Amino acid sequence: MVRQAVRTSKYWDEMDFDANDGQSAAAHPARLTVSVIGAGRVGVTLGVALAKAGHEVVAVTAVSQASRDRAAERLPGVPVTEPHEAAARASLILLCVPDDTLPGLVAGLAATGAELSGRIVVHTSGRYGTGVLQPATERGALPLALHPVMTFTGRPDDVQRLDGISFGVTAPDELRPVAEALVIEMGGEPVFIREADRALYHAALASAANHLVALVAEAGDLLRGVGAANPGRLLSPLLYAALDNALRLGDAGLTGPVARGDADTVARHVEVLGAASPPARRAYLALARLTAGRALAAGLITPQDTHRLLDVLAVPDAPALPGDPAPPGDLDGPDGPGGRNEPPA
Repeated sequence: MVRQAVRTSKYWDEMDFDANDGQSAAAHPARLTVSVIGAGRVGVTLGVALAKAGHEVVAVTAVSQASRDRAAERLPGVPVTEPHEAAARASLILLCVPDDTLPGLVAGLAATGAELSGRIVVHTSGRYGTGVLQPATERGALPLALHPVMTFTGRPDDVQRLDGISFGVTAPDELRPVAEALVIEMGGEPVFIREADRALYHAALASAANHLVALVAEAGDLLRGVGAANPGRLLSPLLYAALDNALRLGDAGLTGPVARGDADTVARHVEVLGAASPPARRAYLALARLTAGRALAAGLITPQDTHRLLDVLAVPDAPALPGDPAPPGDLDGPDGPGGRNEPPA
């Protein structure tokens, strides 16, 4: 289906790609007309980036007033239209809507006769690959999943954040050169992700970035509660160092009472957090258990240290989860320390 669409697309000739082997004879795609369906932070940012690369943004869709204002400011002069009209105007249709909205949007465009044949249809969801675009692909669209691995604030400097970042790319073999070229033109680096791995890929990113924000904000609230007037100033050097250690060293960069096996200190943390913020205590318990498992697997603490830590972390609101370190008495198992009962790294 995709190969046939590639051969018959009127835009493909302009791109100077060989539909038989998927190879590009040009350094970049031809200048494309682009419609952005969803003028949120991501949609507007990528629209600006494509315009800076020489493509022409010809239409945008926006539902809320905030989205309309954003589009007017960042993409001045680009008309705001309905999705079907936006699709008809462009050779590249950029779908930048929330994950849960994407399947319905694609199905709706296909079912109501939007002009999709021969057009490149790109979505920016981290969760989905190209399978979610199947209704459009069946109508002759050329499907791509290009997920920018970055957080956007809606500020004008979001475009600069694209410089050098990775994009999680899923594409049919015939369209990989197109995906690669578009990502590079926006200043990014393509990282190809298999269709079946998209959800796990996205979960890893969300855990690292989104949960980090919640943890840091919660820590800031706790520090204000003990009189720290500027929690950001207090946390900043520590957090930058911890992030650098994590990225460079992995588990070898673990520090702190759990990684040292200081069970008494951890017990005191659990106690005071229970009084100050039960949600913070629940998060601490879950992450301390995760940290204990990784520290054990990395050889940073002994099974005996882990026994003591698990004892103080075994409170009613911390039920056992798959992948937790084995319960006390089983850590040495039939294979000895670090044997088959060792938690995954």
